[in-house]
Formats: sequence, C-alpha cells, structure tokens
Amino acid sequence: MILKPLDTHANWRRKDVEDESRWTLVLTDAEKEELDRALKTARARSEDLLEIGVDDFPLPSLSLRLADIERELIDGRGFVRIGTLGRDRYSNDEMTRVCRGIGLHLGDPWPQNKHGHMMGDVTDQGKLPSDPAARGNELGQIALEYHTDGSDLVGLMCLHPAKSGGLSCVANVVTIYNQTAEPRPGLLLALFEALPWDFRGEEPGGGRPYYMRTMFTEHGGRLFRRFVPPCIKSSQRHADAPRLPPDAIEALDLISEPACRPEFNAYMNLRPGEMQFINNYHVLHACMAYEDDVPAGIKRHLERLWLSTRYLMDRPPTFDKQVHDHWASNRSVSRLPA
Repeated sequence: MILKPLDTHANWRRKDVEDESRWTLVLTDAEKEELDRALKTARARSEDLLEIGVDDFPLPSLSLRLADIERELIDGRGFVRIGTLGRDRYSNDEMTRVCRGIGLHLGDPWPQNKHGHMMGDVTDQGKLPSDPAARGNELGQIALEYHTDGSDLVGLMCLHPAKSGGLSCVANVVTIYNQTAEPRPGLLLALFEALPWDFRGEEPGGGRPYYMRTMFTEHGGRLFRRFVPPCIKSSQRHADAPRLPPDAIEALDLISEPACRPEFNAYMNLRPGEMQFINNYHVLHACMAYEDDVPAGIKRHLERLWLSTRYLMDRPPTFDKQVHDHWASNRSVSRLPA
C-alpha cells in the first residue's frame, strides 16, 4: 500500500475555524416553534421514545438546514454545533426527545453498548479509569483523551454543564494524517493492519473477549478511521489476544500527540440546550477535566446519540456495525438511578 493524501477537502487548522459562527447553527424562533410542534406530534404518536421515527418528528423547514449539516459533516469540516434550544422550554425527558428527533433527521440511531442504549448518558456514573470494563461516558471529572465513537456520527446535547471545565475538543485527524503520511509512511501503515480491540466485557455470549479491526482504512478515495487507543492497549490483558507490535504502539502516539495541539483543534463550551454533531471518520474528540458540585445540584450531564448517516452510501466492510450487531438485540434507553 502506498499512502497518499486523502479527503484534502477536509483539511483545516485552528485558524480556519476560529470564527464560531461558521460552524454554529443558530435556530430561529420559527424553527424553535417547529420543534415544539414536532415534540407534541411525536408524543401523540407514542410515549415510547424508541417507537418514534423520522416521520413522527416532522421538521418541514428545519430538516432542510439539517440536510446541509449532514453534507457538511461528511464532505466538509466534520463537526457542527446547533445553538441553544432554550433549556428552560423543556424538561430533561423532553430534551432527550428533541435530541433524538433532531438526530433522526441526520441518520439512523445505533446501539451504543451491550444494553442496547439508543440514547446514552454522559455523566459521572461512579466508574474508575482503572476499571477495564468502564466506558468513557461513565467516567467523571477526568479529562478524556482524543478518540472516536463507534458510529458514523456522534451527537451530544448538553442538559447540564459542570461547575467548571469540561471543554469539548475537536481535532482534525484528516490534517494530522495527511501531514504524517509523507514523512512517516512506514510507521503509519501499522494502523492500516488489523489490531486487537478489547470488547471490555461486551462481547457476544461465548465469544472471545477481543476482536480484530483496523484503525485506518482507505476506501473509495476516502479515509475511514476508528481510533480508541485505550481499547487497543487494554486488549493486551487477554492472554490469547495477539501482541501489539511496537510500531503500532508508536503509530498511536504519532496520531495522539498532534491531536492535543491547539493548531489542529476547535474548542466549544456547550451550554445547556446546545448540541454537537461530529463525523467519527474525520475528527477526534476529547473532553477537558471538569469539576462538579453535586451537593449544590451541579453535575455535568450530556445526552448521546450514535448515528448511521444516510448521506454516506459506501463504507468498508470493517467499518459497519457487524462487530457489535449483538448490541441491537436489546434496544433500550439509558435510565440513570434517581
């Protein structure tokens, strides 16, 4: 394989995205009223969130702007923020329904874990980083390193911000890849080879506790990528998992290190009612450390959607849902303890 620049249309650096208005969709009053009507329509159809489809959440005008967002996510900068919906308009349950309703116009929801969660909670759930089965959305207050989620698109809606910190970071891995491919092609090729990934206790019944998947793939002239270094490294806790070659470990750092540099990043402080959507193939995301004040009723809480975009018609076989198809056998909505 000969590495070459890919998806150069999506090459951007910090200076190219400093104007936040270029990637923030501010809803008009008419669009907010349209969301109100769609919410009422959906609830009249069913109280079961999972029974609501895109036709049950009609957005005749806003859907046209959302279609532009979907194209921008795949063929443009790869991330967008939707301006505040007006947090005081809705309860947490209503916000969750609006989040899913908007997401349905951008893609088809995917399950996010072995529980089949089609809507997930990103908040401190008492899990520790030392727990090999802990997922990033369950960890609290620590910084999360740059990674992707397991879908085409990931959407986050802020229900409640932290007391301080928690800045959302979005790094352009396309630019990082394209600048690395020429001087270090031999090393970067290690990420195009199948590597072991830790299932983290969410494997099919009776299946092995790890699976094999490439991190980078070229397909149809596009760059496809799944990048979760902790899942790669923790695979080594399983004695029967293939050992990671040294060049693969070094290649992980070759991507992770520049992702932390401001020159490759856009930063956003999500306010209550704001949403973020990103393309998992083109950008990495991370979260800075934050502080909650639970006794005062201040606890960071985001809702999460995984989506399969309908705009992207062709994917490499290793980047479809087949590795985690068993998660869909128990579709549900995350419910946190009261």
